[in-house]
Amino acid sequence: MPANLMLQALAISNYRSILDLVVPLGRLNVITGPNGSGKSNLYRALRLLSETAHDGVVAALAREGGLHSTVWAGPENLSRRMRSGDVAVEGSPRKEPMRLRMGFAGDDFSYAISLGLPNPDDSPPKRRSRFTLDPEIKHEAIWASPQLRPSTLLIERNHSVVRARADRDWTIAAKDINTFDSVYNQLADSNTTPELFWLRERIREWRFYDHFRTDRDAPARQPQVGTRTPVLRHDGTDLAAALQTIREIGDTGLLERIVADAFSGAKVEIKVSGEGRFSVEFYQNGLLRPLAAAELSDGTLRFLLLTAALLTPRPPSLMVLNEPETSLHPDVIPALARLISAAAEVSQVWVVTHSAKLIAALKKNRASSLIELQKELGSTKIRGQGLLDRPAWRWLD
Repeated sequence: MPANLMLQALAISNYRSILDLVVPLGRLNVITGPNGSGKSNLYRALRLLSETAHDGVVAALAREGGLHSTVWAGPENLSRRMRSGDVAVEGSPRKEPMRLRMGFAGDDFSYAISLGLPNPDDSPPKRRSRFTLDPEIKHEAIWASPQLRPSTLLIERNHSVVRARADRDWTIAAKDINTFDSVYNQLADSNTTPELFWLRERIREWRFYDHFRTDRDAPARQPQVGTRTPVLRHDGTDLAAALQTIREIGDTGLLERIVADAFSGAKVEIKVSGEGRFSVEFYQNGLLRPLAAAELSDGTLRFLLLTAALLTPRPPSLMVLNEPETSLHPDVIPALARLISAAAEVSQVWVVTHSAKLIAALKKNRASSLIELQKELGSTKIRGQGLLDRPAWRWLD
């Protein structure tokens, strides 16, 4: 993946425990911190941001309980005296409208979105809606380069009006777009708004792998009709087909080395039945027959799922793993770190983890960046981040 396809920073404001956070990003990002420090909130914020390109950011907020349930619950501002403990943490009447803001800075293009509750007075009586708690998209912006300047701004949305840069002038791209849907899904066109179209497709490539099912009835344990699968599904249903696809058009040697490294010379084969159903066969030293996926331990199955995800023959621009060490034996962690490092050579990778052993192994990679979170008066912060360490970032609204 060319270096100019990487994200340089992620900015989140007013989301759950995140009052105001700008996270510097590298090739391999390791997110850690104590329980309750905000790791899951940062992960969920990134997933929510990705929904802007999938026609689902407002629906995703509704699934989380709506804007009132997801917005920062503390005071609008934490003063220095509150931070020092000189005075109690107290709220005051809000001076600014409630806004949930998210965005990222990239070497090529950057993006920001601001969501808030609708103002009934802004709509004529005939157009007033009963969806009074449904968030609206108040602002969106796309600009060239990591830093937002008037000269780099390409597309700017203000409520339902969108303007786009045409050479040195601005044109009105839309006057009355839906406030519940992103510009990605209303105006992206490869001819008229190529930057918008390209950025939407890039975000749609992002992949998130959370907790794979490994229970007795998990789809990955069952034979499935096989079809070429360069991208493992998020639930791991097509594990056998994904592994076979790697063997045919991916890095077969690395697949074999990783499995043998993790399980003392073991190997994995794919059995195909007469009905075209694919199933996993796991060969281990000392056993007289291979183990079927239904017989594998949760940890072994999970490692194979991570292997299929990370060795994809179609690498995305961004791969996000949430606690990949879950149910893995500590002896397998070094192999997992090597697997993640291999993926980071072709994709930008996020790893959210509690595992000290995995953190230590990933830190050996020169491309790794350790991001340790902590809580300060309920607000998520990056440990040790000073004003000069924080990437430059500003919101349009």
